[in-house]
Formats: sequence, C-alpha cells, structure tokens
Amino acid sequence: MNDWVVLHPMHWTTLVSAEELVAALGQPGLAIIDARATLADPLQGDRDYAASHIPGAVHANMERDLSDHSRKGHGRHPLPAADTFCRWLELWGITPAHQVVVYDAREGAMAAARVWFMLRLLGHQHVAVLDGGYARWLDLHLPISTKTVLPNASTYQASYDAARLADPSGLLDLARPGAPLLIDARPGERFRGEVEPVDRVAGHVPGAINRPLAMNLQADGRFRPAAELAASFRELLGVRDPSQIVSMCGSGITACHNLLALEHAGLRGARLYADSWSGWIADPARPVTRS
Repeated sequence: MNDWVVLHPMHWTTLVSAEELVAALGQPGLAIIDARATLADPLQGDRDYAASHIPGAVHANMERDLSDHSRKGHGRHPLPAADTFCRWLELWGITPAHQVVVYDAREGAMAAARVWFMLRLLGHQHVAVLDGGYARWLDLHLPISTKTVLPNASTYQASYDAARLADPSGLLDLARPGAPLLIDARPGERFRGEVEPVDRVAGHVPGAINRPLAMNLQADGRFRPAAELAASFRELLGVRDPSQIVSMCGSGITACHNLLALEHAGLRGARLYADSWSGWIADPARPVTRS
C-alpha cells in the first residue's frame, strides 16, 4: 500500500457547497486551495489570501503556479508541464489520495476551475470547486483565518491525460465532417470582436460558437442545477458525444468553467484548448473571424 493513502468520507468531484465544506474542516485527507486571482494585478490573489481565507487553505497564484510563462507562443497563461504542477502539489502537501476543494472569489472562473481541470488532467478524481466561492462563504459568516498554511511536503507523481487537450491544428477547419465543436467562454462582445481589452487581435476562431461562462450560473454566483446545464449543452451538442467538445477562452483559464459545468451536468470527456485565443493569434497565419 502506498504511504500516501488517506481514508476520508468525502467524494466530491465537481462542486461542493459551503455547508458541506465547513462540516468537513479539519478532517484528515481534506486539502483546500485558494485560487483567487485577477487579470489586472497578478499579486492581488496573494494579498487577498493574506487578508483572510478559509482555514487550512494554501494559496495558488494563477501567474506563478498555474502558468508557465517560459513557454512562448502558448498564450497568456501557458499550461505548465505535469511535473511542474506536481511539484507545486507536493509543496502544498497534496497527495493523489486527498479530497481537494478549490475556491476563488465567487463563481470559479478565476481560477478555481483551472485548478480543478489541471488536477483532472493528472487523473485526480476527488477534486471539487466551492460553489459560490469565497463570497458565499463570507455571506454565511463561516470561519476564516489569516494564518499562512505551511504543510508538510508530499509526493505526487502523475502525467497529463493528453486526450483531454486539443491541438490547434485540429481546429483549423471546424466545418469538416467529424470536426470538434469549439465553444468559446468569453463574453459575446469579445467573441464578436467588438471590443478587445486584453489581446492584441480581436475576434474568434472561424467556426467556433460562443457560450459565455455566465450561462452556467445563477444570479447568486452558484452553478445552475445539473439538469438545466445538461439541457443547455445538449442544445449545442445535438447528436455529438461530449468528447467532441473543445473549450476555449482568452487564455485557457475561464474555458475550464465550461468544462466544469459539463462534468457537473454529467457530460464527460470534453477537451481544453489550453492556448486559447491568445495562443491562436500568436501564429499570424491562422484565420480570424469578426462578426
């Protein structure tokens, strides 16, 4: 038996409520990651964590821990190699047997869903996003801490499931028979190319369809019920299998929100185009549509 095996009664694989998480605080085998981030300020998440966080949580910085900026041409938030991400997990004291819960400021898009999907790429099944995020945790007046967590280093060895990552060459002709269904999670005005506050080129991949991540959410920032999400995605899928979906966004962060929503809806196997729009336009030969 591996020395990292931890027994715990938690089996959360997509979403977990604040009420469920607070009841499990302090249980052996539970690991919590604070993934709060903002695009405008790479250090804001660090400051937010220092100010207060869920007791026992470690902090993952989107730019430092969840991206590898040495990989040029792969967009604004290049996906780090599996062994690099595993080293961070080891520093956070997380093993393959832990129940992991990830949260961000609110709905999971910046950047809890990114951590969720990266762990799924490693084959880690017991990982869930806190539904409603830290905002709902605070609204319910649940415990908070200002103590920086310094866990004991662990061992984590795993590889990414390459089948869950899409290659841009497969997205050049989305009109061909058998082509994937490419879903872009950016807001409609960015998808159409009407505005572009972040990337140097506006527009979208020809043949992509727009499904802003806000469509996954209720007014309070929590996810819509699984049955509603399933019906919404089925309208797009038609007769396709969920494995034919490829999710993208501006840089591969918010795209993971649609992947989480799909899995919560029971539609498993969709892929991520990790480089996303900022990676697509790194090659000027690739086509761009504005409409």
